[in-house]
Amino acid sequence: MITIVLADDEALLRKALAKLLPMEGQIQVVAEATDGADAVQATLRHGPDVLVIDLEMPGTDGLDAVAAIRRARPQQVVLMLTRHAKPGVLRRALKLGIQGFVSKSAEPAHIASVIGLLHGGKRWIDPEVSARAVIDDNPLTDRELDALRLTSEGYSVADIATRLFLAEGTVRNYLSNAMRKTQAKSRHEAARYAREHDWL
Repeated sequence: MITIVLADDEALLRKALAKLLPMEGQIQVVAEATDGADAVQATLRHGPDVLVIDLEMPGTDGLDAVAAIRRARPQQVVLMLTRHAKPGVLRRALKLGIQGFVSKSAEPAHIASVIGLLHGGKRWIDPEVSARAVIDDNPLTDRELDALRLTSEGYSVADIATRLFLAEGTVRNYLSNAMRKTQAKSRHEAARYAREHDWL
């Protein structure tokens, strides 16, 4: 029996999967979560074999929730569900060590089979997810994206430097490069541009 925590803010889909997944395989839903913060608490409390989590949720999103879980449970197996395979998101997910990426439009039988694969130590990225993710015209480096992401969250240059373990001058260089590449007049404008183009 594979135990899972199922996290999705869409109640209808979550309830449907909670009912259908156990019918498709040896799967037991030990907890449901309605947002990222609930997902973190439920995963740390129940220690499931696999966390099945939606990418986009209110408050703490799926990637932020996984990052928090990874700090306490580095080996936690994660299957991420998404409607939108935005360029850059897959790369962030893989950096977090997420083992599986499946479209929310997938059949429950397919999702159940992927859960089984991940539990067996394999990885899986649905072709329709990876197809869009590889079409990425993002000219920004990972560090430039990190600096812009923290900028969009309201952090100062000094705070960003602390969080990224970098010198303030280095952070300013990254932000300056990002502004040049996006033709923005400020780091905040560059961050907005990157978010509008689904690079963050």
